Amino acid sequence: MGFADNLKSIRQERHISQEELAEIMGVSRQAVSKWEQGSGYPETEKLLVLAKKLNVSLDYLMVGAVKSSEDNKTLVNNIIVPTGKITIKSYDGKSIVNCYKVLASHVMYKAKNDEPKYWLIGVNEGSFWGEKSILLGLYVDEDSIKREMDEIAKAINSGVSAYELKYAVKVKNKRLRVKIDEE
Repeated sequence: MGFADNLKSIRQERHISQEELAEIMGVSRQAVSKWEQGSGYPETEKLLVLAKKLNVSLDYLMVGAVKSSEDNKTLVNNIIVPTGKITIKSYDGKSIVNCYKVLASHVMYKAKNDEPKYWLIGVNEGSFWGEKSILLGLYVDEDSIKREMDEIAKAINSGVSAYELKYAVKVKNKRLRVKIDEE
């Protein structure tokens, strides 16, 4: 597949209309239509922005699957990180975040046995001051947070618009620490 087919396929996978993509890119819907028909190409600067907005590499956008010289394997050069947006309710139910990126990490303090060791951060649109992030959930172990990330990725790829955390632990604040709530 070439650029035109790749662009159309990626746009449709992301559930983005030609009008929405045109608005994101600052061009007309007709320009997007021409790109997808192969009768025109965006300027180089727009290609870079397009790849970034669709969260794929420029190589993948332009040529799709790439042949590797090693054992003649086909490599798919797309990014595993979810590319759509999804609405996630935080672990405490006090926030609902429209995320375009979800990050998993160790907590920033040395966790004791009765404290969560990982946290899930949701990031919504950036602004002049940078991206805005919020704590979505806390997790006892790495397997739990990996399962949560896999479920979120599946939900986004399936076109689900909202997701409720399944593997986050309940916590309570106790003397400036976050403890796992065993109740």
